[in-house]
Amino acid sequence: MTSTLRRAGGFAAVGTLALAVPALGAAVAVPFAVIAALAAFAVHDGPLFELFARPGDRQDGRLNGLAGFALAATGLALLATVPETPMPAAVFVAAVLVLAYGNLGEQLVRRIHADPFLSVAGFTAAGFLAGVAGQLAVDSLVDGVLGLPAAIFLSATGALVAALLRSVLYERDDPLVMLSVGLLLWLFDFLAIDASGFVVVTALVVTVVLGYASYALGTASVPGMLTGVLLGLLTIVLGGFGWFAVLISFFAVGGLSTKFRYESKRRRGVAEDNDGARGSGNVLGNAAVALVAVLCFAASPHLPIDESVFLFAFAGSLAAAMSDTLSSEIGGLYDNPRLITSFERVAPGTDGGITWQGELAGVGGSALVAVIAAALLPLGSPVVGGGVVALGGVVGMTVDSVLGATVEGDRVGNQTVNFLATLTGAVASAALAAVLL
Repeated sequence: MTSTLRRAGGFAAVGTLALAVPALGAAVAVPFAVIAALAAFAVHDGPLFELFARPGDRQDGRLNGLAGFALAATGLALLATVPETPMPAAVFVAAVLVLAYGNLGEQLVRRIHADPFLSVAGFTAAGFLAGVAGQLAVDSLVDGVLGLPAAIFLSATGALVAALLRSVLYERDDPLVMLSVGLLLWLFDFLAIDASGFVVVTALVVTVVLGYASYALGTASVPGMLTGVLLGLLTIVLGGFGWFAVLISFFAVGGLSTKFRYESKRRRGVAEDNDGARGSGNVLGNAAVALVAVLCFAASPHLPIDESVFLFAFAGSLAAAMSDTLSSEIGGLYDNPRLITSFERVAPGTDGGITWQGELAGVGGSALVAVIAAALLPLGSPVVGGGVVALGGVVGMTVDSVLGATVEGDRVGNQTVNFLATLTGAVASAALAAVLL
């Protein structure tokens, strides 16, 4: 057994202490705090040190990794004692076990194959299974109200978030990952999401299959795939399958447009990096506003805002994302682009440069999202509602081009511009809907 696998097994054993919460209650923080103190101040050598030591720990002569892991678990355990609104015991257990056993699953897979996709799959699967088992075991002893669908949803969400954060951070950042997962799952538990087992399982299967397809086709990197699967799962469970159809239309058409005549775009210097595979930053730049809209829709019973606002914001942001993507990917294939602010001719690929072919493709992309949204979502009047979404998408595309011509550069990156454009599309659609519907 390799040292990394043994270390992962040791961390999993420490994480398993979270299952003692039914017996210890608030005192479950104590064993984790003791482990953190021993790791930081007492264990400097010997078998235990060699078991838990990461490369940086040997240089410092202190088990920083174990101390951070145990301190994060201590913090979550203390949150479970907050008066009036404590973190549920099952959520605390899920956050700890998802990370601890996810790391173990990743190392088990790495012993067999070094492929990054398989490693991430091992992390996600092991974390998910441990999270489900831990939640159900603890909940049955504490209050027994969680239910299998909720356990599956929370564990899947936690495993995907942890895997995504691990793919962009370092192993030493595991405490941050654990805390982030715990707080997110606490939020979802607070929202009291009521989804059937069929919906949750179907959502998980559909999003995983489509996520793998995007990775296999080269339209998404591993982090991009994880982000897409997470977005899809949340969209179906919190919104519905109609919402997901709007989301997946952007991912599918946008991804294929990136691959369309890719070699020609490469020769012209306008192709996306990484052979067109979208990373997590690109996915979130285009879909972060849609994700916030879904979360706000789920939280609308607790907010003084009508839920239809978030529905139009969701559709309008994705119409803007689709419009901007198609205008760039199609327009980049044509000569003589003009700067949107002055209409002077610029070289292909210049930020803020537009062609009439690209603009036409962008309008078509926005219209496509609007048609799907009008057919599957309750937009009021399908014609007016669809028109509002389409117009919001075109406004977002135009703002993207203006920002590209004026502020995009070293300080303001493309992903930030994409986010601002989709935010504009969301606000424009929601505002127009409030006036016209």
